[in-house]
Amino acid sequence: MYETTPFTIPELVGISQQNIDEHLKLYAGYVKNTNAILGAMDGEDTPPYALAEMQRRFGFEYNGMKNHEYYFGSLEGGHTQINEESALAQKINEQWDSFDAWLDRFKTIAKKRGVGWAILYYDRDNDRLLNTWVDEQHLGHLNSAQYIVGIDMWEHAFVADYQPSGKGQYIEDYFKNINWSHAENLFENART
Repeated sequence: MYETTPFTIPELVGISQQNIDEHLKLYAGYVKNTNAILGAMDGEDTPPYALAEMQRRFGFEYNGMKNHEYYFGSLEGGHTQINEESALAQKINEQWDSFDAWLDRFKTIAKKRGVGWAILYYDRDNDRLLNTWVDEQHLGHLNSAQYIVGIDMWEHAFVADYQPSGKGQYIEDYFKNINWSHAENLFENART
């Protein structure tokens, strides 16, 4: 059984505590639904059509749970700048010539219309960072690639504080809040 991860998130720039509290409740729902679906799929009397639908839904709930764990993890501990000497910063600079060039490209992906996630992955097999868009929670994840940093672009993540027209400001504020040591640690772990 999966358990909700407790997060200690400090006061954030632009993102209210009320929004974080509501967002954490949504995350808890993903954990609860992941466990419920796993339990139901293990039942011997589950009809095949129901099993197929549960399996589809499992990917949505499970990835919703994991996406949020990475997201909230990146907000813990307060904002830190990326360490220019870190392996992550060096890899970003190698691929995009500068951190700012990568960040501009990543923000463009995040501004895409629709609900989902902008995610930076690390493909260990090819020693390459990859930006991508994941529809909803589960459509577009890259097999075997490790999640490094991602921003939740579902409206629940920003509408309460920014309104629909404030999507761009939410993206800017997210990067004012991110603890880059979290992403750097994920990258280091993915490389080993």
